[in-house]
Amino acid sequence: MNAPFDAAAALARKAASHPAPDHEVAVIGLGYIGLPTASVLASHGWNVCGVDVSESVVATVNAGGVHIEECDLDALVHDAIAAGTLIAATAVPTASFYMIAVPTPLGAYNMPDISCVETAARAIAPTLLPGACVIVESTSPVGTTERVAAIIAEMRPDLVVPRDGFGGDADIALAYCPERVLPGRIVNELVHNDRVIGGVTPACASRAAVLYASFVKGDCLTTSARVAETVKLVENSFRDVNIAFANELSMIADEIGVDVWDVIRLANRHPRVNILQPGPGVGGHCIAVDPWFLVASAPQAARLVRTAREVNDHKALHTEAKIRALIDAVPDGKVALLGLAFKPDIDDFRESPALEITEALAHTDGHRLLVVEPFAETLPEALAATGAQLVTLDAALAAAEIVVVLVDHTAFRHLSPSDLAGKLVFDTRGMLRR
Repeated sequence: MNAPFDAAAALARKAASHPAPDHEVAVIGLGYIGLPTASVLASHGWNVCGVDVSESVVATVNAGGVHIEECDLDALVHDAIAAGTLIAATAVPTASFYMIAVPTPLGAYNMPDISCVETAARAIAPTLLPGACVIVESTSPVGTTERVAAIIAEMRPDLVVPRDGFGGDADIALAYCPERVLPGRIVNELVHNDRVIGGVTPACASRAAVLYASFVKGDCLTTSARVAETVKLVENSFRDVNIAFANELSMIADEIGVDVWDVIRLANRHPRVNILQPGPGVGGHCIAVDPWFLVASAPQAARLVRTAREVNDHKALHTEAKIRALIDAVPDGKVALLGLAFKPDIDDFRESPALEITEALAHTDGHRLLVVEPFAETLPEALAATGAQLVTLDAALAAAEIVVVLVDHTAFRHLSPSDLAGKLVFDTRGMLRR
């Protein structure tokens, strides 16, 4: 009797039977996920080429530097470049594994824009050798991995491309493995968090798992690509829904005249209640974006997810209105706005409610705004043009009659009542109560 066909082993044999590729791993996109992933792989013995469309990013990395702020990343990149296990380039090389880590922003009407993923797939397709494995890491709507498969199949008719439900002798592997890291802890969590690896076929998942098992200390859990795509969206939608409850509660508390921080503190003494902390909104490229991908996949069913997104978007408008009331109460007074990033102690301003609120206020009162952001050297050009100034914390406290905490950076947490005496204070994060 013939032994059952092992598709995963067949893929590995195909990789071994062809000329050696230029690099073992090619990481497409050297942003907040791509660069840490490339450097972690390089530190675990892989020969890695990081690919980016930006020549300045490529030059910075090849010089052993970094263009983003992330704990431990600078040393990791420097050591990998010095060891020769990591290089950066603008052209896609041949590789055994390809990881796509490019942006997936929202387009018009909150619809997913996967054009960067599609562009990456088109750039990879001509370089593919039999046995190669393509992994999408970019957070994407359900069906994106299948779209990558379709692009490759169209561009490479000489290759047998795996499709959903096809378990035959494919020439390459295709998988989806979403990142699930926390900015500020990316390097640590890339290694220690569990990973969900979804293959277009089970053999594809097994092939991709070889790469992740080489550096991940958490569990590597295999499933289908569509399940893995959904898992990523569900994780961030869960967070968004729970934050929305806290943010809506804070607006209810404003209306009925109670202190939301006391309400949450006391409610959380219940053994089965764990309310999160409210803020000025929700930011970042994950929680503020990914739920819309889930809504796009099932617009009639995702009612709670849609409502949570709307609540969190509205919280920024609610916060802006409260700040404007303070501004109106102190004609010509200076306003210190503490923080622009979307969360504490990072330099990431993507989808930041703090930045959104600051830009809205600057349209009418830019000349009164003193912005304190320890993770920025300059203000965004459009914001600076309004007359808003980037200043130190000491300078802001000396000149401002109004102080607004938009981000609870560690650099602000030493503030005491004496520092704020005689000023109108609005703490959107509850930082001053801790």
